[in-house]
Amino acid sequence: MIYFDNSATTKPHPEVLQSYVTAAEKYFGNPSSINGLGAAAERLLSQSRSMTAKLLGVKPNEIVFTSGGTEGNNLAIKGTAIRHRSRGRHVITTAIEHASVKGAFNQLEALGFEVTYLPVNPAGSVDVRVLAESIRSDTILVSVMHVNNETGAIQPIEEIGRLLQNHPKVIFHVDNVQGVGKVPLHLKRANIDLCTMSGHKFHGVKGTGILYVREGVTIDSILSGGQQEQYYRSGTENVPGIVAMTKALRMSIEKQDAHIKQLEQIKAFALDELQAMPSAVINTPVHAAPHIINVSFPGLKPEVLVHALEEHDIYISTKSACSSKAKDISYVLLAMGVAEKTAQSAVRISLSGQNTMEEMQQFITVLRRTVAKLYEVMRETV
Repeated sequence: MIYFDNSATTKPHPEVLQSYVTAAEKYFGNPSSINGLGAAAERLLSQSRSMTAKLLGVKPNEIVFTSGGTEGNNLAIKGTAIRHRSRGRHVITTAIEHASVKGAFNQLEALGFEVTYLPVNPAGSVDVRVLAESIRSDTILVSVMHVNNETGAIQPIEEIGRLLQNHPKVIFHVDNVQGVGKVPLHLKRANIDLCTMSGHKFHGVKGTGILYVREGVTIDSILSGGQQEQYYRSGTENVPGIVAMTKALRMSIEKQDAHIKQLEQIKAFALDELQAMPSAVINTPVHAAPHIINVSFPGLKPEVLVHALEEHDIYISTKSACSSKAKDISYVLLAMGVAEKTAQSAVRISLSGQNTMEEMQQFITVLRRTVAKLYEVMRETV
């Protein structure tokens, strides 16, 4: 099997799965319980929080464990809006955010908030000057993703962070789900207030996530209940999943430099080969994350190409996994100015440190044959 759908989810490392099993077997108590089993689970949870904070260069009390990127984004955006609505109802984001961010802002609009959607250039990047001009006296939140999940475009997060230092009442949220372990980002140096991460995107297990909440920043909870996670996130903590995610985060950060170099080499080879294919149109910008390639084969239905490759035990995807089953054209590519015919035929190839150059070489060989065959069938049916 060749698995090139790592932006949708990654395969958990064997060591991560073992950590999960051990924690589930030996530390199954509820960390909120006052008995000995609960206390043991709470200690393990505390150790995971401290280790996660150390790995990210922040304080333990700035770490909130969530169920993943969607919950983290919703908590950050809606929690900020609810908490600070008396100070202002203007919020800013971009036209290319993940569906969980886009949907959260759509809900805020329905509640009477005014949302400014920043445009992006053909490279998929926002203009910081346009952002600066968009900030008003009633602006309470700026939310900009680090790495785009469809194209790999990287946003100027540190530059935005410096800009927002001049606006101390504006909270800065970053969706860093696709960046962890692939595109380094220092939370403190970038002056980030809220940052979302998801465990299953860096070889952890599904249903785990992190929301960094900078000390001094206040947001409201969006889940009522037992007031766990420093009152931010009610619900019994998923201790085995959190332990496994902490292990995955440690392994990702320790191997980050080696994996980035490996991914860059594989991606460079793939881009050279794709550019040599006359039918291929590369949508990923030149300066992008090392693990994502977005490419179109105009005229071909992307789902047909995905399933044709699957017959060879090769797995890629169309758009984001959260919206890949929808028939609409990628709003991300359209926002970048990609032609509609090109955008509607796009597929995404996404890598991880578990992939090899040999896999990519085999993939390119199969892709060439498959694309040629599909175009031939298309011509015969016209």
